[in-house]
Amino acid sequence: MDVLNLTKITIAWEMYESGIPKAHIASKLRLTRETVHIWIKAIQECGLLEFLDKYTNAKKGSREKRKIDGLLKARIYKLREDYRDCCGQKIREFLLDEYGITLSTTTIYKVLGEKFKLRSKWKKNQIRGPIPEADSTREVIQMDTVDFGAVFAFTAVDIFSKEISVRLYPSLTAKDGLDFLNFSFNNRFNHTQLLQTDGGPEFKAEFRSSVFNYADRFRVSRPYKKNE
Repeated sequence: MDVLNLTKITIAWEMYESGIPKAHIASKLRLTRETVHIWIKAIQECGLLEFLDKYTNAKKGSREKRKIDGLLKARIYKLREDYRDCCGQKIREFLLDEYGITLSTTTIYKVLGEKFKLRSKWKKNQIRGPIPEADSTREVIQMDTVDFGAVFAFTAVDIFSKEISVRLYPSLTAKDGLDFLNFSFNNRFNHTQLLQTDGGPEFKAEFRSSVFNYADRFRVSRPYKKNE
């Protein structure tokens, strides 16, 4: 494994000197952008041969357990608060996109657990009922959101007729979810037998208090199950 990494380091440096962007280097060598950035910066400071020697020596002996510094913890907490209790997977993506930091989801949840009260484990596998299917219009309406960075697209679709309602919002709150619920059903769907959403914060609080004005039943899909 060390020999393979030494080869990748050499190739990464040669690609960088050829003018290839770090992001492309990471993609070609199947590395994270953070790893490529660290390698390139270190080679610029001490040269390729010296860095290869330091890298080889660093791999010898036991390694100290990686510590999470206070700044990184603060960033994780801020992302959690800014994005309304978003999950560890989304925080992992935000850390990579905004700071170029790669961190495992397990580590992120350990950090979150130091400050926040996370969901009880028994709730993870609660019975949610069968995956909804539709044989007629207005039998099942599916709602979801898409993050475009500076704006969020709230979407609703009749899974039988494929009719769609879409509206853009600058934030991702339960009040936005309620506004979209009223907008979609007052302007297009009127009523449905079953309304399904994921467990996002935009579909809680004010949103859930008004769901049954438009739906006979309400279902929350299981996390990370795209087929639902």
